[in-house]
Amino acid sequence: MSKIKVEKNAGGIEGLCIIEPSVFGDNRGYFMETYNKNDFAEHGLHMDFVQDNQSMSRKGVLRGLHFQKNFPQGKLVRVIKGRVFDVAVDLRKDSKTFGKWFGIELTEENKKQFYIPEGFAHGFLVLSDIAEFCYKCTDFYHANDEGGIAWNDPSINILWPEIIGEYKGTASGESYSLADGTPLSLSEKDMKWKCL
Repeated sequence: MSKIKVEKNAGGIEGLCIIEPSVFGDNRGYFMETYNKNDFAEHGLHMDFVQDNQSMSRKGVLRGLHFQKNFPQGKLVRVIKGRVFDVAVDLRKDSKTFGKWFGIELTEENKKQFYIPEGFAHGFLVLSDIAEFCYKCTDFYHANDEGGIAWNDPSINILWPEIIGEYKGTASGESYSLADGTPLSLSEKDMKWKCL
């Protein structure tokens, strides 16, 4: 019997899955399986992961929206410390939900995982003082293959939580902050992506 709960087609977007593992805890702590091929297969999820990544980011960091152009990656993402708002945008041209987005809060407490298949742009915003973010990928990272979309593209209109600011025609984070005054922090590359 499967030890995970899976919500398929999250937000009405085919392929997006929210996965909740079984967590076994007592006064010593807890144990959980973060991935079990048989459990995933029982839910019709047959992806093949080839690479694991981990990052640490500070509050106000926004990473994204990223995708691989020629070697698309499916990603199984989770947070092991802190809290992030994680977003996927459907870029599959033949999809009924092309350009639509879905977001979910991932935290070390809720232990939810989010599966984003190939054909999506992905990004996240850090809402805690720091966040450690882990993800499994279905293809290797290929240098010079990364594409991106402006995180604040008005045609997509992602409702990022806690962000205050006004769109001024670019992906720059200069005029934005979190509600508590923390400045929004983006990489130089992420401030140059164009709209969809």
